[in-house]
Amino acid sequence: MRYTEIKDLYKFIFKSYDKPFLKEHIAKIIELDDYLPYSSTFFCVTNTQDLTFEYISKNFTACLGLDAGELKVLGMRYFWSRIHPEDIDAWLSALNSLMEFTLDEIPEHKRKDANYTWNFRLKNSDDVYVNIIQNTTPLVFDSDGKPIIGLAHYTVLDAHVKMDITASAKLLNSNSEYETLFFNNFSQKLLKDGISNRERDVIRLLVLSKSSKEISKVLNISSHTVDTHRRNILKKLNISSTGELIGMLKMNQHWL
Repeated sequence: MRYTEIKDLYKFIFKSYDKPFLKEHIAKIIELDDYLPYSSTFFCVTNTQDLTFEYISKNFTACLGLDAGELKVLGMRYFWSRIHPEDIDAWLSALNSLMEFTLDEIPEHKRKDANYTWNFRLKNSDDVYVNIIQNTTPLVFDSDGKPIIGLAHYTVLDAHVKMDITASAKLLNSNSEYETLFFNNFSQKLLKDGISNRERDVIRLLVLSKSSKEISKVLNISSHTVDTHRRNILKKLNISSTGELIGMLKMNQHWL
């Protein structure tokens, strides 16, 4: 996907109708950065309307080896250019789903209590794609209640850790504890798009703990054909075992 297309999709997700101003308390967050120790996390104040970073913490360079000044000048377009190309579609789908969930399911007066998490791979200064987990708390909203300025925390994990792209939305409950209201896995869209009807039949029976022999009887096909379907399913979903497939699907029943 070209980055001009990313810009159009991103701006559609975060489309706003007035220009917000930064609250004074953001300055206190920035002031705090001087006292925080170096670690494998960094934070930014993000402006999704102007596609800019209002502030980038000192740990950005320590974590990724990249120039914070360059990120500040070039903004989100530069940041997007370093996201792994294979993650872009799932990442945008995650952002869009979180925004739709917020507008449809979270009352406007409660959105200040929301918290969002998603992940992707980003290329560091050594041209290695490391895992990034982003956790964002909205700070400023537009006139329609869309979160457009946020405090984003980024945790950097080893590049060798295999991670699906997921997204979640949490909300503070009456006990001031975060409760997960939304979760989805956006790396497994092949369950909808790339899996044949017969393979989907096999998947449903696997989730019911049926053996290849039992599945062959139910579907009136040979055990050899069932095993072939199983191998193809694992290959398409880029997973290594039927156990991993079953665990993944039991956590996401709506895909079956």
